Amino acid sequence: MAWYHPLLFALDAERAHSLTIAMLEAWGKAGTPMAATTDDRHAVTVAGIRFPNPVGLAAGVDKDARAVAGFLGLGFGFVEVGTLTPKPQPGNPKPRIFRLPEDRGVVNRLGFNNGGIDAALARVAALAPRPGIIGINVGANKDSTDRIADYGTAVAKAAPLADYVTINISSPNTPGLRDLQSQPELGQLIAASDAARHVGSKRVPLFLKVAPDLSREGMEVAVRAAIDGGVDGLIVSNTTISRPDTLRSANAKETGGLSGAPLASLALAKLIEAREIAGGAIPLISAGGVGSADEARRRLDAGASLVQLYSALVYEGPGLARRIVDGL
Repeated sequence: MAWYHPLLFALDAERAHSLTIAMLEAWGKAGTPMAATTDDRHAVTVAGIRFPNPVGLAAGVDKDARAVAGFLGLGFGFVEVGTLTPKPQPGNPKPRIFRLPEDRGVVNRLGFNNGGIDAALARVAALAPRPGIIGINVGANKDSTDRIADYGTAVAKAAPLADYVTINISSPNTPGLRDLQSQPELGQLIAASDAARHVGSKRVPLFLKVAPDLSREGMEVAVRAAIDGGVDGLIVSNTTISRPDTLRSANAKETGGLSGAPLASLALAKLIEAREIAGGAIPLISAGGVGSADEARRRLDAGASLVQLYSALVYEGPGLARRIVDGL
C-alpha cells in the first residue's frame, strides 16, 4: 500500500474522493500532465475515434469535468466525465459512498450529483490545447417529468464538445431510471438522442451504458435497440444491485450500486452475453471490476474493444492505468 492510502482511508470516502479530484485538478492546471501518446502497440480505433490506448476512466469519477487533464496525465487513453444532467442537482443524502476494503469494492448511492451540464461543459471548452479523448456521459434529472427530453437536451449540449456522448440509463440510484432499458422507452430515447447528436454535418458517436442486472432477455432488447438505433458503442456495464455471497465487508449491506472486484465475474459474463447477441454488429466497452492488466486482457479477449475502470483506483492508486497499459 502506497503512503497516501492510509491518509485517504482515514477520511470519509466522499471527502477522500473530493480531495483526489482537487489535487488532480490543480496538477492539470499547472500544466504538469502529459496525455497518453498514440502508438501502434496500444492504439485502437472505435466508432471512428483513435484511442491512444484501450484503458479509460469510467464516468462517475470526474463528474463535473474538473480534473480531465490530470486523469489523462495518469496514462488513461480516454476520460469519460459525468454523469451530467440538464439542471444541477445535489444527489442523495450523505453518507453515500462506502468502501468495502476486505472485498476491494465500493458501494455508492450518489444519485447523479453534479453541478449541471452547462458548468461542466464550460470546463471542457476551456481545455486548450485539448489534452486527449473526452467522452461526456449524460443523464436525466431525478425530478424530471420528461426524462427522454432531458437526454435529448443533454446530448445536444454535449455533442459540440465531446469526442463521444454516452447515454446512461443504468444507474440504480435514480428511481425509475433503469425502466428506460425496456421498450418502447428505449427506442424512443435512442431516437431522441440520435436526433440531438448532430453538429452541423458531423455525427458525434453515441454510446449506450447498460446495467449488469439485465436478464438475458433484457440484454437482447438493449443490444438490438442500440444496433437498430444506430448507436456506435455499448458500455457493459454499470454498478450492480446484486450482492455476491462472498462479500465480507460490513458495508456490503449498504443500499446502492456495488462496483470493484466483486463485480468482475458478473461484468465479464454480461460482456460475453452482449457479444453473443451482437455478433460483432456494435463495438463493446467493458466496465466493472477491471483492476489489473490480466483482467483488462480478459475483457479484450472476450470481445471488448475498450475497457474502463473506477473503483480499482481506490485500492491500486493513481499509477494503475499505466501499469495496465504496460501489462497489455
